[in-house]
Amino acid sequence: MIRKEALRQVIAQQKKEITSPQETVPRKVLDQLPEWFKDNRIIIITGIRRCGKSTLLKQIMQQKKGCCYLNFEHEQFLDFQAQDFEDLHELLIECYGPAQLYFFDEIQNIEKFEAFVRRLQDQRKKVILTGSNATLLSKELGTKLTGRYKAIELYPFSFQEFLAFQKIIWNKDWFYSTEKKVQLLQSFGEYLSKGGFPEYLINNDDTYLKTIYDNILYRDIISRYALKKQKILRELVQLLLRSVSSQVTYNSLKSALGLANSITVKEYIGYLHNSYLIFELQKLDFSLRRQLAAPKKIYTIDSAMYRLNGLPFSENKGPILENNVFVELQRQNKEIYYFSGKRECDFVVKEGAKASEVIQVCHTLNEQNKTREIEGLLEALEHFKLKTGIIITTEQEEEMSIENKNIMIIPVWKWLLACS
Repeated sequence: MIRKEALRQVIAQQKKEITSPQETVPRKVLDQLPEWFKDNRIIIITGIRRCGKSTLLKQIMQQKKGCCYLNFEHEQFLDFQAQDFEDLHELLIECYGPAQLYFFDEIQNIEKFEAFVRRLQDQRKKVILTGSNATLLSKELGTKLTGRYKAIELYPFSFQEFLAFQKIIWNKDWFYSTEKKVQLLQSFGEYLSKGGFPEYLINNDDTYLKTIYDNILYRDIISRYALKKQKILRELVQLLLRSVSSQVTYNSLKSALGLANSITVKEYIGYLHNSYLIFELQKLDFSLRRQLAAPKKIYTIDSAMYRLNGLPFSENKGPILENNVFVELQRQNKEIYYFSGKRECDFVVKEGAKASEVIQVCHTLNEQNKTREIEGLLEALEHFKLKTGIIITTEQEEEMSIENKNIMIIPVWKWLLACS
């Protein structure tokens, strides 16, 4: 049991922090806010640690009245139990007054929290939850709140949000100005190098990134899943980060780590995915058996994590560029795969039962790679019976027609801003 007075102090302190004036970058997902409040469903916001979930809650609270807030990651909640929720509710009303909107950060740290959340919803309260694990919230709520919640994923800053952080107010007319295009390209180079973790962009302290990384491994994975092979996990993450944009198999990773079987590899990658650090991209194959057996392509949440592990940025701009395109497609909730035939195409966007878009990514299209990149795109276009494909590069822009197929070569900064 947690002492009531201690709980009162935590609520008061967190209220002071969450309501204090602070200049922040408005997140793009706020555009969906009216849709979120059309019904009584619980809103679940998940994403990697320190990507801005708490700040997003603060931004929502600034637009709404009758709110109350609590972050359950405070150390005082280590002894919090399900029977303490009644005292908690009483103290929230005492501190904030009668509320209609309840904002809870990292509530999945508390056992049986879902019963309290359902009770609030039954009282016609709107509840917004955040968590740093992709499946824990939905799994626990799904058993008792089927159909009663909507899940939202938050990522580190997009390029558009990065420009807002830099106080650069752009518009589409910039696409046609040489001077403005140079400015956008320079900003993108900085974004590619630094990534999009909001607080890191403020302090530029690599130890801050290291703390995020360690908290993901130890608090979100090793502690949560009671893992004993900690050294294996760290080595696996390093292998995966060195494999960004490349194909891997569980067996190849198993051999590299000296393990007896690949089950541990598969489980650990699942944990890393749930914590938003590592993503797997499957090959698109209309045979499910072949699709599951095919190698996976590896990506990470942000280029800062790639650079954190000592990988030379200047020598790996191609993989980092491809990684940024992957994350943007994820941010847009696209269903994406890669294509592999005689050649490879980096991304296939699927809508329903059909492929709708194919995308190739390379840092610079030159004489050494032009044939490979274009042939990979053409093969995918032919395979999926599409007429137009995209090649994303750092700064090249061109349109060409080959074998009755249209190929759009687009600079990445322009593609990212067009997407947003």
